[in-house]
Amino acid sequence: MVSDRPGARLRREKRSIPRPGPGEVLVKVRACGVCRTDLHVVDGDIPANYPVVPGHEIIGDVIELGKGVTDISAGTRVGVPWLGRTCGTCAYCSAGKENLCDTPLFTGATRDGGYATHTIADARFCFPLPNSIGDCEAAPLLCAGLIGWRAYRMAGDGKRLGLYGFGAAAHILAQIALTDGRQVFAFTREGDSASQEFARELGCNWAGSSGESPGVELDAAIIFAPAGALVPKALKAVRKGGRIICAGIHMTDIPSFPYADLWGERRIESVANLTREDGTQFLTADRMAAIRTQTTQYSLVEADRALSDLRQGLLQGAAVLVP
Repeated sequence: MVSDRPGARLRREKRSIPRPGPGEVLVKVRACGVCRTDLHVVDGDIPANYPVVPGHEIIGDVIELGKGVTDISAGTRVGVPWLGRTCGTCAYCSAGKENLCDTPLFTGATRDGGYATHTIADARFCFPLPNSIGDCEAAPLLCAGLIGWRAYRMAGDGKRLGLYGFGAAAHILAQIALTDGRQVFAFTREGDSASQEFARELGCNWAGSSGESPGVELDAAIIFAPAGALVPKALKAVRKGGRIICAGIHMTDIPSFPYADLWGERRIESVANLTREDGTQFLTADRMAAIRTQTTQYSLVEADRALSDLRQGLLQGAAVLVP
């Protein structure tokens, strides 16, 4: 399923199965999660090389190795994430910050992704997966889970954590935080009673709209919704010294707010992409076994409908395409 240009519906296309180049592998796709970043790609909110096959929460089997690949064997089930390749030599890569690489490739945006039956991936950026979790359940962990995990670590070790936008990433992260003994407060759109009830079912201590107060000060808040207006709201919800982590790759403009709301050593930070270290820390058998992702499955040709359902907030959990 191909995105030809921003704003266009995806187009079904039949291609020859590609062959991996040096350092690459051919992956037969078992499942591919539908991420909000995919919406930003098809809407033109973030840079992409059109025409492009979206999708960066890929679960599949390696069926062919390119020249020089020795770390992965044919038949290995792998996950292919958003960060598809880095230069390895720029100042950021050299400093262990490959998520900030100056010349990266991004799966499903600047290289073809997983809205397909087969895809090519850089072998160095594939994660072998344990067998303890199914394909559809694992797919959202490749971005919603990984970005949530990076944001979670940046949020610090405070006990009271607010999650703004209770979708794919938040429903995964809430389970991690609760397992770690933290209190979780879920903020949704006004009137979204279904998401609020979903949050309570997962064990969140409180759920309400972003305009409501949970009645306690938060130690940190993570914003997954791409709405800049949530930043000032979250600032009012966190204590002195609290952190606001903006976890989306795209966000509408942040409106002005009084300096007094930031004062008290409150901080606003963003999360940019992920590193392979994030993946190896997060995608362990023990951690994956402790997470129960809720998914809605679509066939590959229903990709546009899946994106539409995501855009309209009709999903609880995550959407997954199954070729």
